[in-house]
Amino acid sequence: MMMEEETTMMAALSTLGPSQLSDLSYSILSLSFHQRRRLCFLLSSPCLFSLTLHHLHSLSLPNKTLLIARHLLFSLHHITRHFQPPPLRPIQFSAAMKHRDLDAVLLLLFLCETHQHNPKALQRPHAEWRKVLSNICSDTMLRITGITSVFDGAALIPYIEMVTRCRRFVGILGCGGKEGREVAASPVAVVALPTVEVRRGGVECVICKEEMREGRDVCKLPCQHLFHWMCILPWLKKKNTCPCCRFQLPCDDIFDEIHRLWGVLVKASGKSLDGEWT
Repeated sequence: MMMEEETTMMAALSTLGPSQLSDLSYSILSLSFHQRRRLCFLLSSPCLFSLTLHHLHSLSLPNKTLLIARHLLFSLHHITRHFQPPPLRPIQFSAAMKHRDLDAVLLLLFLCETHQHNPKALQRPHAEWRKVLSNICSDTMLRITGITSVFDGAALIPYIEMVTRCRRFVGILGCGGKEGREVAASPVAVVALPTVEVRRGGVECVICKEEMREGRDVCKLPCQHLFHWMCILPWLKKKNTCPCCRFQLPCDDIFDEIHRLWGVLVKASGKSLDGEWT
């Protein structure tokens, strides 16, 4: 039985055209393969496995949560790229992780996955974990490489399950972004906003209530609304939302950005954030 998060993501993905779904499936399959290969390499090295496990044990629960949240943010940026307006797609946020942190989060998620599907494997002595986990990881790699058709989105299912697992973990600990909380837009996103020339007069800037004169250069948000640069810049230093329609620009807070991207998927799925179909 699919969880609510999985249903939401599948509903959103069902709105993509065949070429978009194929492109997303290929990219996610490639990403999943490289991450699983990294995990297999970690499990094949007794020294690296021991160091990574020690690193995990040394992290507090909030730091483990932050680690998973960063991985979730990277994953959501990847899966939502066909659902965001073009000006937002090329922006690369600092979601990339150091090798040590990537190894730690991949091992942590794999331990959670193993505990869910094969709990007896982790009941064995810790000294045997590496060998047992290595065998399970190798079997998973064979399944990933055995996926030859991605046009039906089959390659996305393990990725969707991983995103769901991460989001539930972050949500259970109460670290998710909150609806309605004011947060500044990311400076990277603001710098990427285009300047356009006003083609006709009579258009009002809703911030200062003054007319944007014909021929004047103004700021255009991805939602297509126009504003004076001198008006919108102070606004975006405090809020990442459009003054007209509440469209959200990216932000630098990890948990609020996760909430924003989840909202993108929910909107594409036809649901509201409270889970009701619209």
